[in-house]
Amino acid sequence: MNNQNDQNLFGHLEEMRARIIRTLIAFLVSMVAVFIYVRDIYQWLVRDIDQKLVVLGPSDVMWVYFMIAGVGAIAVTLPVAAYQTWKFVQPAVPEQAQRATLLFIPCITFLFLLGIGFGYFILFPMVLHFMNEIAADDFATMYTAEKYFTFMVHMTVPFGLLFEMPAIVMFLTKLGIVNPNKLAKGRKLAYFILVIIAVTITPPDILSDIIVIVPLFLLYEISITISKFVYRTQLKTQNALNANA
Repeated sequence: MNNQNDQNLFGHLEEMRARIIRTLIAFLVSMVAVFIYVRDIYQWLVRDIDQKLVVLGPSDVMWVYFMIAGVGAIAVTLPVAAYQTWKFVQPAVPEQAQRATLLFIPCITFLFLLGIGFGYFILFPMVLHFMNEIAADDFATMYTAEKYFTFMVHMTVPFGLLFEMPAIVMFLTKLGIVNPNKLAKGRKLAYFILVIIAVTITPPDILSDIIVIVPLFLLYEISITISKFVYRTQLKTQNALNANA
């Protein structure tokens, strides 16, 4: 019996390793593909800056280009990572729920891009303007390319990940790991954590905090609603199967 369990464990670990390797290969290929067009992407990202960004050393240019290519590769690789995750846990998902659970793959990509868009088009210019206003009277503003793009990534990528919340909750509800009751009971703690995240990554003014906190709270409530829908659907399906049995 122990040998059988060990074989199953090793089989799962081997499958996990294979799927991680496939995801990493997809990331590297995507990064190379994005890197081919990285200068065009760079020109588009700095189109609204009145001055050229400064580099303090020859390696800074490659660091910035790799940073841009890395973020692009993450966006491209997300569907692959989601699919590999799905295939790994598929045996644990009831057959009648598998088709619906596959929806999380396009959802997770769409929500990541939506979060990136929120960070780049709304939060990033707002925070940058705030910082410029503070520095206007006392400092001569000169951005280095590395600092500018590091700041941009910090203002965008975390929101791409945070906006994944509804898709992840849907997936975990399908697996039976979470349910709407648990999410509702944990609302206060979740709100507290989201407020801390929002205050940490935004400028120290109440307007910026509100602009970030409200979408995060809304995402959590949407996640609860999705969990309720999925949970009720699962209960109805289970009751129907029991009645037929």
